[in-house]
Amino acid sequence: MWGGRFAEGPAAVMREINASLPFDKRLWKQDIAGSIAHARMLGAQGILDMQDVDAIIGGLEAIQAEYEAGDLPSDLDLEDIHMATECRLAEKIGAVAGRLHTARSRNDQVATDFRLFVRDCVDEVDASLAALQRALVARADEHAASVMPGFTHLQSAQPVTLGHHLMAYYEMIGRDRSRFADARARMNLSPLGAAALAGTGFPTDRHMTAAALGFDGPTRNSLDSVSDRDFALDYLMAATQCSLHLSRLAEEFIIWASQPFGFVSLPDAYSTGSSIMPQKRNPDAAELVRGHAGRIMGCMTSLSVTMKGLPLAYSKDMQDDKPPLFEAHDLLGLSITAMAGMVETTRFRTDRMRALAESGFATATDLADWLVREADVPFREAHHITGRAVKAAEEAGVSLDKLPLNTLKAIDPRIDERVYAVLTVDASVASRRSFGGTAPDQVRARIAEAQAALAMETGQ
Repeated sequence: MWGGRFAEGPAAVMREINASLPFDKRLWKQDIAGSIAHARMLGAQGILDMQDVDAIIGGLEAIQAEYEAGDLPSDLDLEDIHMATECRLAEKIGAVAGRLHTARSRNDQVATDFRLFVRDCVDEVDASLAALQRALVARADEHAASVMPGFTHLQSAQPVTLGHHLMAYYEMIGRDRSRFADARARMNLSPLGAAALAGTGFPTDRHMTAAALGFDGPTRNSLDSVSDRDFALDYLMAATQCSLHLSRLAEEFIIWASQPFGFVSLPDAYSTGSSIMPQKRNPDAAELVRGHAGRIMGCMTSLSVTMKGLPLAYSKDMQDDKPPLFEAHDLLGLSITAMAGMVETTRFRTDRMRALAESGFATATDLADWLVREADVPFREAHHITGRAVKAAEEAGVSLDKLPLNTLKAIDPRIDERVYAVLTVDASVASRRSFGGTAPDQVRARIAEAQAALAMETGQ
């Protein structure tokens, strides 16, 4: 490729460190698509005659069939998928293959292929996240009124519904999808035709190649075109945030599956056993999702550090842009699929959830609110009164709704029998009717909105 300038070949270690073929051969589909678009443009502009263009495209399509059959190149002397494909094209159609690289550099070729690949990654992730959202909505609909304890600091706080809890993750995943969508919109400009760094003197039509590859248009600065990896960082940052949400959901399943909680029974398909303890059912899939979040974050950091000090335009450091993105994308895909499967198939033990919601004085805030609403007590004073009631219930070993009225009146005489209407977990949940609250009617309203949005996406 560049041997005319050099009298000797590279050292063995240079051959190995310089080659990216072992990992960048994943870009073969995008590389062939970009080359076909470039060849057609060269023909349309009269830069190549159409006979050569037809030969080049025919050869590329034949190579595509070989790659689809699994016959991918592996010779490190070819350096990368781009040169491997060009060399294979020369074997098929002869010297005319050398005309394909007219008005193109590997710099803009790589940048184009990588953008196309990351764009495909975004589309794959979005489809998987939509499936996870559908699973969350389906289970939330099933449990819109199933009472469970809501926590702060992992301490029982206020009763909520399981449907409300699951819909919180629906919202998180929705924001993740919006971040990927934003990243896709920003990356959808074509670097093809920027050449090495300065553009080209050939009369190319960059708008034609951009349209052929599904881009919104060409990039506007040739230096930026070949040196930009913002699109990969955008993907990795969105993937990092998404993995954090998945990790939080996985952590909840891990906690809920533990014997002290007992909120869920994980399916066999997403659990493993112990080599020595026959009774064990380990939440390994959820733990791996939790672990993958750290690795995905590491991938984002890796590329950020690689790019942080690079001058314009292209530097060989940027060859290392692909492995972290490939790793993060693979891990994220596994994590999303695993969590969707767990959400779909996990058995929620709502009896256990209700029992714990009833045992943790989770309706204390309802007592304070009642004092404010019915007895005109300032909230801070109501908070103090309620704290005394909780202490009395704790000492008596009963829930708040089981405290005798005379005990409550002894704490504050303004309390009367009407208070019992708000001290059950069902009454507490039903009262939280503010928009976005946990009252079952509010939960069902949000579920209906989500179902409509998801149906609109699929055209149903």
